[in-house]
Amino acid sequence: MGDLLRRYWMPVAGVTEFDRRATKALRLFGEDLVMYRDLSGNWGLVDRHCAHRRADLSYGFPEREGIRCNYHGWCFDSTGACIEQPYEDVAHADARMKERVHLKAYPVAEKGGLLWAYMGPQPAPELPDWEAFSWPNGFRQIVLSEIPCNWFQCQENSIDPVHFEWMHNNWSLRQKGVLHPYSAPHKEVGFEEFEHGFLYKRVRGNATRQDPLWAVGRVCLWPNGVFLGDHFEWRVPIDDEHTLSVCWSFTRVPREAEPYAQESIPTWYGPIRDDEGSWISSHVMNQDFVAWVGQGVVADRSLEMLSPSDKGITMIRRRFFEELEAVAAGADPKGLLRDPDKNRRIVLPMAHREIFTEGLPLDELRAHPIFGRHLFHYPFQAGQPEAVAQAYRQAMGLDRLQAAGHEAAVAAGAAPSSVSPARTT
Repeated sequence: MGDLLRRYWMPVAGVTEFDRRATKALRLFGEDLVMYRDLSGNWGLVDRHCAHRRADLSYGFPEREGIRCNYHGWCFDSTGACIEQPYEDVAHADARMKERVHLKAYPVAEKGGLLWAYMGPQPAPELPDWEAFSWPNGFRQIVLSEIPCNWFQCQENSIDPVHFEWMHNNWSLRQKGVLHPYSAPHKEVGFEEFEHGFLYKRVRGNATRQDPLWAVGRVCLWPNGVFLGDHFEWRVPIDDEHTLSVCWSFTRVPREAEPYAQESIPTWYGPIRDDEGSWISSHVMNQDFVAWVGQGVVADRSLEMLSPSDKGITMIRRRFFEELEAVAAGADPKGLLRDPDKNRRIVLPMAHREIFTEGLPLDELRAHPIFGRHLFHYPFQAGQPEAVAQAYRQAMGLDRLQAAGHEAAVAAGAAPSSVSPARTT
């Protein structure tokens, strides 16, 4: 499976993480690496340990070109080549020792405020230019978490529509002490494959097949992601027993706040346990984390009892087996992009597209049955820093909205509670 997944670019960090650091230690696909940005602004991803005496390069420092080991000063460029050995270059210049020294290194690219690594064979494919990365007038944020289980049970969640009803709707109701009624049940689910992954579709309650969640569906993004319109999630293997969860979120600002241009995309780390060591289960993705880890570090699928609602699970498992065979035979796997002309603002199927591409006035956004609930707090993961929450409120014009609500309440002689407070968790 590693040979297959290495054929794809993987998001591994946020650009803004390097506003406050020079290097970042990473473990990816079982390899210990360090990412850095040199003083010329170029990115590098190399073996975490210096070739000299195996010192930790995450404590190295960037130079105009490359990263220098803090132990004896050996310097390596982004290709892993040793470009300077301070003592040997002076005392034993004729030996030209540095020409024989090379670290493992991988290409790095920027896209959507994320840093992407390619760890597979050359030539590298195109880094997908998803349309959402170019949407204007939106507030973006990147959330990273480390999940202690295998990546594939995380990815199988991406094509399991029925879990929304129980894990995110009904479990959330129970957490609030609501015993009944439960949320609208699923009446029908469907699955389709397309170029960039799979679509899962649903009909719930009184909805019909004209509902966007059936007519368009949601994207299980090949090979290790999901796209729901307002956010991407990727499940990047750290090793066989740990997964890096990467979430890229987009919230379209109200039309009254346009034009809005975000200077940089904040990156923050989402906690998975509370101060007492219990799993956090208050937010959508945190609830997913509980399910994934609850299956075991590596789920034992021999003990499963699959049902008709799991057709999507069997579809992606079958496809992965087929793609493993294709890679073993020397072919490119599913969804790989080689033509740069076809890699421009790639459109993915998306319900409620007009919300993200055209926006809504604030009053209509507040009244929307889905996005109105997201307006005043970040619903996907717990632990959003106050600085990010404040930047979001400013971008959305919520501070002005709250001030107006306060003034209206005071004028009416009531307590100023008619406007929902902005929540940060």
